[in-house]
Amino acid sequence: MKFVDEARVKVQAGNGGRGSTSFRREKFVPFGGPDGGDGGLGGSVYLRAAEGINTLADFRIERTFKGEHGEPGSGNGCTGRGGQDRHVTVPVGTIVRDSETQETLGDLTRAGQELLVAQGGKGGWGNTRFKSSTNRAPRQFGPGLPGEKRTLELELKVIADVGLLGLPNAGKSTLISAVSAARPKVADYPFTTLYPNLGVVYVGQHRSFVMADIPGLIEGAAEGAGLGIRFLKHLQRTKVLLHLVDIAPVDPDADPVKDARAIIAELKKFSPDLAAKPRWLVLNKRDLLPGDEAEEKAREIARRLRHKGPKFLISGVTGEGTKALSEAVMQHLEGERARAVTPSS
Repeated sequence: MKFVDEARVKVQAGNGGRGSTSFRREKFVPFGGPDGGDGGLGGSVYLRAAEGINTLADFRIERTFKGEHGEPGSGNGCTGRGGQDRHVTVPVGTIVRDSETQETLGDLTRAGQELLVAQGGKGGWGNTRFKSSTNRAPRQFGPGLPGEKRTLELELKVIADVGLLGLPNAGKSTLISAVSAARPKVADYPFTTLYPNLGVVYVGQHRSFVMADIPGLIEGAAEGAGLGIRFLKHLQRTKVLLHLVDIAPVDPDADPVKDARAIIAELKKFSPDLAAKPRWLVLNKRDLLPGDEAEEKAREIARRLRHKGPKFLISGVTGEGTKALSEAVMQHLEGERARAVTPSS
């Protein structure tokens, strides 16, 4: 199924049922009076987050979702049956906005979480409601209120703990394949990754995290070069970024430091908040250089980048260094979770 991370849909709640105009006509009840019931409530429209869905592609087919109308009231004080609510399933990580006002209505980050996006209309009053000491035979009734109607913009941001960042062919897909069960396309040409991939990295019993691989960036992405920056939003929920740098590029004139700086610049253009996230340097493809040369090259790149955070020398192809990287990431995330639940003094 094609990956789609944005969609526009229309939702329309059901109208409330019409109230009833009715009078009691029973034997031995000479002054029966009004007994018209109220109309039923219109069905509302809800969005419900569910696991196992990673695209909004279904909304390219079905774009309009309606709640059921309430039924009219009837005699003997009977209220009409309420309309059935409509529950629309969306992926976990979906942000919902009102298309007209651009107001954010909700962010569905947990499986089973629901969001009311269109309220059903109230049922109209039956003529019993209008009875008074001066109006003993009312013939008024309520027509029922219309349900809410709006156009929604849905935006999917994948939920991952760790995001991979780097140029095309930096080895991001190879790394996520080495440490998880994810199997993205891997080839010896750029832009093999065309949409985000998620992989669960198991470090030990009850110890795991989710890693996201997005299409590679190139210089000028903010101006639309390459695949652009539309996929960077999928890194906004992550806790840490792994910046992969190829220490042995195929092009002899390529400068890994210059390329890494270009990626950092694109990151800052897209979002200062994203650029401020913890970013670890992962120097990849050590298998292509002799041991001492690979380590020297990695130290030189880190020194020229003036990188002060954690750095790792790995090979996604052979798996060398990936276990230590995964363990360090897991410890960092566990520390973040512990700080989140510990009350500040």
